[in-house]
Parts: sequence; C-alpha cells; structure tokens
Amino acid sequence: MTPVYKFLIATAAVFLATAAETPLSALAQIEPGQWTLTAPGTRPRSICLADARVLLQLQHTGVACSRYVIANDRASTIVHYTCPGAGHGRTEVTVETSRLIQIESQGIANNAPFQWAMEARRSGSCTSAALR
Repeated sequence: MTPVYKFLIATAAVFLATAAETPLSALAQIEPGQWTLTAPGTRPRSICLADARVLLQLQHTGVACSRYVIANDRASTIVHYTCPGAGHGRTEVTVETSRLIQIESQGIANNAPFQWAMEARRSGSCTSAALR
C-alpha cells in the first residue's frame, strides 16, 4: 500500500467520524413525544419519538446505515444515507416549529425507488414506556 493511499484512507476515516458526530441543528429543535405523520393519500402513522434522527431514514427503519450531511442549519437538515444491502435515500427535514415539521425523502428500498413527502405534528406525550 502506497503512502498516498494510506493518507487517503486515514483522511476519509477522519472525515466520516467527524460527519457522524456533527450536531444536526434542525433536529435538535424537535420536541420528543408522540408524533403523527401524515402523507397525502395515506393513513396517518403515529410514532413515539425520543431521538429525531429516526426521522432521517423512515423508509429504512431499524437498518444500520451510514449518513452524509448535505445541509445543516436551524431551518432544515438534509442527509444522504446508504444502507448496505438495503438501499439508500436522501431525506430533508424542515422545521416549522418544534411541534410541526415537513419531511421529504427519496431513494431505493427493496430494490425499488421511493419518493414521498409528509407532515409531522407532535400530538402529545408518549403513552408507552418504550420510546423509539
């Protein structure tokens, strides 16, 4: 392995570790609790949210994915994520208030494309002890 190649690998590792630790400003404003997610033409979905990062990969819930932060400010967070063997996606979370957000996502899941937009509203405290 050449010294240049070793340097590139080390630089990439540092970059990826730094990206993983980047605080996501918009997501930090979102209140934990019970949330109702509504997309046009679908039934509302309810989730108990403890960590707003769950919203970044709703199409790949529970799958270990790497993330790359494209944009990050108080108004919105845009992330591209890759899930080895399961697909990838690009999600934008726009915070209108700490209790009202817009989520748009597109990518590949189960070898098929997906694209959707939904509104999420905080509907109260979680009713169960198990937070997501």
